[in-house]
Amino acid sequence: MLNFKIIYKIIGTLLFIEAGMMVLCMGLALYLGEDDSLAFVMSVFITILGGILFKYIGRDSDNSLGRREAYLLVTLTWIIFSFFGSLPFLISGYINDFTNAYFETISGFTTTGCSILDDVEILPHGLLFWRTMTQWIGGLGIVFFTIAIIPSLVGGNVKVFSAEATGPIRAKMHPRLSTTAKWIWSIYFMLTIGCAVCYYVAGMGLFDCMNYAMTTTATGGFSTHNASTGYFHNPYIDYTAIVFMFLSGTSFTLLYTTLFKGRFRQFFRNSEFRLYVLAVVVATAFITVFLIRDNHYEALDAIRVSLFQVTSFITTTGIFNDDAAQWHHITWVVLSICMFLGACSGSTSGGFKCIRMVMVFNILRNEMRRILHPRAVLPVRVNDNTIPYSSQVTLLAFLTAYMFLCLFTYFCMILMGVDSTNSITIALSCASNVGPTLGLEIGPTMSWGILPAGVKWLLSGLMLMGRLEIFTVIVLFTRAFWREN
Repeated sequence: MLNFKIIYKIIGTLLFIEAGMMVLCMGLALYLGEDDSLAFVMSVFITILGGILFKYIGRDSDNSLGRREAYLLVTLTWIIFSFFGSLPFLISGYINDFTNAYFETISGFTTTGCSILDDVEILPHGLLFWRTMTQWIGGLGIVFFTIAIIPSLVGGNVKVFSAEATGPIRAKMHPRLSTTAKWIWSIYFMLTIGCAVCYYVAGMGLFDCMNYAMTTTATGGFSTHNASTGYFHNPYIDYTAIVFMFLSGTSFTLLYTTLFKGRFRQFFRNSEFRLYVLAVVVATAFITVFLIRDNHYEALDAIRVSLFQVTSFITTTGIFNDDAAQWHHITWVVLSICMFLGACSGSTSGGFKCIRMVMVFNILRNEMRRILHPRAVLPVRVNDNTIPYSSQVTLLAFLTAYMFLCLFTYFCMILMGVDSTNSITIALSCASNVGPTLGLEIGPTMSWGILPAGVKWLLSGLMLMGRLEIFTVIVLFTRAFWREN
């Protein structure tokens, strides 16, 4: 039987952490004297009450957290966090519909970055910073953040880490998971501070540079301006965003071994990183040619704009400095491939992940060899690690589930009246946690507010499954999960 009490207890403590995040935004709102102050006061109060209620229900728990409890805990945490996180938008009245408020919040926590707001610039500073906070915490994971600051809460439980981490290979930096979490969060924090400093030097104001730095390193994409980074018309800001989006899409374990262990050769010998770089270079070169030929861009501007958009899409960040909906349609295909591929595992990015694509290429190569040499033993190797057969089956199952979910969402959206081009790119965008879509009705610079309410709830579920890599959520709907062992 599932140990629900430990789940309630942990969720109660996590809600106190969420209330603490709201307090920071409340302090900003009170300091500036804006009209969202009362909304944050009430939201903090309600969230604390929720935390007390969950803690009370989970009192006297035996602290036994198994694999099934871990999967249920992670999924419920993201759902409940999004529910309480929507309160500041609802109570303030800036979003007066629960569906829209929940959609905006879960888009933030999953770092998808799609928004129902037509004009984000009307939001007060407290709400803008709350949107940013949701993405920054969601970048590495809500429960993973808890492992770093309160390891005793889940006992540094590797099952929780497995349920929330991204990618098929979970490399550990240290035997103790809590220490690994602290190192990863330290790198994440340093990237955020470094990005903020560079943005400030490039000409951003203090509030903007903090918000953009947090959403850039979280590869989330929420902005404080309707035109995203295109608002600034500053090439230095664009190049800063490119560098930090790229770094945030790189495996944090790889960054750790390079920066703190001095293993620079490993950085460039890593097959996943090489594919990541190759995809960025090839896609940028391809789009640059079409921008020069069809849109008559200057060469340097074409390189900068195309590199920015490719990096934004492949890292699933979703910020923009140009309207890609005005480009040649073949560039949409390239950006959609980047959207599907994603960056590296163990980073803040979404998507299929380059490591899985490396595994797919190796499996295909081995099958070609096996046709010629039927008795040959051909192991699948990635970075000198042999991938067991069970992991290969999991990879193909993940790809099948990923494509099925996208096609199912595409089919449902067409039934609900959304056009075909937007339907498929919106499905890919949400499953990969990218944010922008490619189409004329809902382009990369437009809000998603016109979508029907049913579509928004469908996409909210898809964003959650994309962030938790599908199986963490789907397994809850199987009979075996609820059957007593």
